[in-house]
Amino acid sequence: MTATLPETSDLRRALGAAVEGEVAFDDYTRHLFSRDASMYSIMPVGVVFPRHAGDVAEAVRAAGLAGVPVVPRGAGTSLAGQTVGPGLVLDFSRHMNKIVDLDPKARTALVEVGVVQDQLNQAAAPYGLMFGPDTSTSNRATIGGMIGNNSAGSGSLTFGMTIDHVRALDVVLADGSTARLEPVSEEERARRAAEPTLEGALYRELPGLVRDNAEAIATGFPPFWRRACGYRLDRLAGPGEFDLAKFVVGAEGTLVVATHALVDLVPKPRHTVYAVGHFDSTAAAIAATEDALACEPAQVELMDKTILDLSRQKIEYAGLGDILKGDPAALLFVSFSGDDRDHLTGKLDEVSRLWKRNGHGYHTLLAVTPAEQTALLKVRKSSLGLLMAAGEGTRRPLAFVEDTAVDPKHLAEYTDRFRGVLDRHGLTAGFYGHCSVGCLHIRPFVDLADPEQVTTMRAVAVEIKDLVAEYGGVNSSEHGDGLARSEFNREIFGPDLYEAMRSVKHLFDPEGVLNPGKIVDAPPMTDNLRDAALPPAGPIRTRLEFEVVGGMRGAADRCMNIGLCRKSGPGVMCPSYVATRQEEHSTRGRANALVKALSEADPKTALGDERLHEILDLCLMCKACKSECPMSVDMATLKAETLSHHHDLHGVPLRSRIFGAIRSLNRLGSATAPLSNLPTRITPVRKALERVVGITAKRPLPRFERGNLIRWHKRHKRRKGRETLTFLADSFTTYTEPHIGKAAIELLERAGWTVELAATGCCGRSSLSKGLLDQAKAQAGALVAHLSDTEGPIVGCEPSCLFTLRDEHRAMLAGDERVDAVAARVKQVEELLTEAVNAGKLKLRTDSWLAGKRVVFHGHCHQKAEVGTAATMAMLRLIPGVEVVELDTGCCGMAGSFGFEAEHYELSMTVGSDRLFPALAAEPAETVVAATGVSCRQQIFHGAARQAWHPIELLREAVVPS
Repeated sequence: MTATLPETSDLRRALGAAVEGEVAFDDYTRHLFSRDASMYSIMPVGVVFPRHAGDVAEAVRAAGLAGVPVVPRGAGTSLAGQTVGPGLVLDFSRHMNKIVDLDPKARTALVEVGVVQDQLNQAAAPYGLMFGPDTSTSNRATIGGMIGNNSAGSGSLTFGMTIDHVRALDVVLADGSTARLEPVSEEERARRAAEPTLEGALYRELPGLVRDNAEAIATGFPPFWRRACGYRLDRLAGPGEFDLAKFVVGAEGTLVVATHALVDLVPKPRHTVYAVGHFDSTAAAIAATEDALACEPAQVELMDKTILDLSRQKIEYAGLGDILKGDPAALLFVSFSGDDRDHLTGKLDEVSRLWKRNGHGYHTLLAVTPAEQTALLKVRKSSLGLLMAAGEGTRRPLAFVEDTAVDPKHLAEYTDRFRGVLDRHGLTAGFYGHCSVGCLHIRPFVDLADPEQVTTMRAVAVEIKDLVAEYGGVNSSEHGDGLARSEFNREIFGPDLYEAMRSVKHLFDPEGVLNPGKIVDAPPMTDNLRDAALPPAGPIRTRLEFEVVGGMRGAADRCMNIGLCRKSGPGVMCPSYVATRQEEHSTRGRANALVKALSEADPKTALGDERLHEILDLCLMCKACKSECPMSVDMATLKAETLSHHHDLHGVPLRSRIFGAIRSLNRLGSATAPLSNLPTRITPVRKALERVVGITAKRPLPRFERGNLIRWHKRHKRRKGRETLTFLADSFTTYTEPHIGKAAIELLERAGWTVELAATGCCGRSSLSKGLLDQAKAQAGALVAHLSDTEGPIVGCEPSCLFTLRDEHRAMLAGDERVDAVAARVKQVEELLTEAVNAGKLKLRTDSWLAGKRVVFHGHCHQKAEVGTAATMAMLRLIPGVEVVELDTGCCGMAGSFGFEAEHYELSMTVGSDRLFPALAAEPAETVVAATGVSCRQQIFHGAARQAWHPIELLREAVVPS
């Protein structure tokens, strides 16, 4: 929806002159910030990326003069629509993300509001401290966003809500003036009240407003403590100092715009242990909550079968299924935290005995060590995203009744009646949440493109609002009011208290500048719906097959904006966002940009737009989003298709043609080696190559080998085995690193295989990455035809090429039955060699030079996305006397040709410098480095000055010579 707002050209000029941060009013940026993780979409007039508090004040002042609202935004993960709105969006996450001061003695931290919760926790961890509220989105949620929502989380039974941890706030008021909000004595309040400013008016008027509405405040708030709704006048009505800092927590940016926060830190427990109960139904799990609470846990969390089944479908989360017993319909996670592990494990035994005695559940899994907990916690924290992935097309699990909370003693009965409401309206839903505090996140599946479903959604929201009131609960317990629930606040709080809240809004924001339409004076919850705002998708023929409802646009529109691609911790996704901190360089940003382009009347032309190309350009096509994004938004495939349309309109660049023909280039280089290696090492030639073609002179080029794998295999005295397999002679293992292919083939032959070489052509990976899809399809088709005539498993050493047979070939050659047959035969060399060692076909020696060594392994992104690294790690761990550690180092940054491209070189090195290079720098010189990808090994050599071995080579070093 585009709101009717004043002409903004003057505002744009004013901001450009006054603000040091970036100012963006282009259509694509506006579209990216028109959505958050809710079901809403409202087009802003522009976006400002402030660098400091002065920028924020200037932006608020300029917007006020222009009559344009201001919408503060952190990570944009709000579930109720708080961070979308007409007007000017202020994105605090890009620049205002510094920890200004951390005082371990006082247990406080002063932070800019764009600081991410995990970022603060990492800084506090060396002092044994942390920020108390534990959100499931802690790896991307900003402190400012948590203050705006009054966020809580799974640990709220122990640590309360964000409001309980805020000491002071530096804020910009609605007129652009600044203030420090903190607890003040009556004397200090009176002093501030005497000032002829907006801040002075707050200190003058609010005490009288509170006195005049004392009865409404005392009786109008829902009695249950876990509240993230309305304005917290109850905090001002109590005894003690006058504290506006806590009062504006949960105000959703409608009263002030915070720039800095002084927050409390709490001691971080040394240990957390879990009892995970297995139940035959969700109701049975909820019924076991009271027994769990009797043991005084830190938290009790529910996860139902919907989420469990979804986790089993994704590599990233499949580890959970390996440790569960049977097929539970629900799990109950009960945790205990503290410094005495023996005491905590005693608590686990206590809850297990109590459940067993009272007949709750059929099995209890105990997870004491971090290693035992990894798979459990990964799925629990990703429950929202996994549930979102269950949607199809415009039928999605929506957050409109998912944040209610009642006293846990009523939870079983309340949930049963809640389910009855859904059943009467014919809706299904996923259940998960915080049983320990009576909060369940229940998300019914609704199609917002269907007007009847929208009507049903509102009817359910009304019934649930009334139901939760029956139990003395709250309509929003941690996710806030936003656009989803603010409409009902007059009924929830009563007319007197609601009018008092409207008076608060008018006092703080007389002109309605700050995030209007939230908490008070809100539009109906069914206005501004995301899917209803999209026009029908325009006609477009794609070269690749998108097997989702809605084709290519449907594949992009799977993104529900939960923002996991904005994380900067474990995993790979999204390397370019980690490097730039720009929304448009996240998977979410790119997906939303594609939705915009594919919603144009002529989407083919829109896909050739240079601004869209700029947004997609820094995607490394690492494919991490395919596995780590809960919705499996496959940006690598979407980018390849988009590039092909860009080429249709603008032609194919020379560099893309060169990289797309990498096999031919490598074959020629090998045939003319060593002469072919000389020019690429002459500085003037490299500079000319950079100037003319765009291949950076800063990075060494691969060395062509005259004795390539094909020549060696022809001369090699081959061993005949009992069974035959096919070795994929990819373009890199064949011509630039044949020693790796030789090692693999020799080991496979000694393990009893007859190895045939598939060396007739390219898999199409390089052409695909450059958007040369017709060429890639031809290459893929030829290779599939050849492989269809071969025998046995198909193996290879280069993950990006090998797994193209399993993934991209299906998208390129849809309908070709041979593709699935070939894909089914693909195996990793490591799998076969591990089997051979375990069967005694390969003997390993204990006196190899590797004995006593530490081996650190960096996995290839495509390997992680398609199958994971378990097979490689299992093989490495077979080597006697070796300590093997898998590095969680994300993407290396090389990404095939990406790191060779002049304009991408610096970003490539920045990505490598994030985690990979520091991790290797921390290792002693004698540590052995292993990596499966040719690009990874090149990046490690260039950026970390370390030799990286292929794991297959290391196994060969340990095999007893024949």
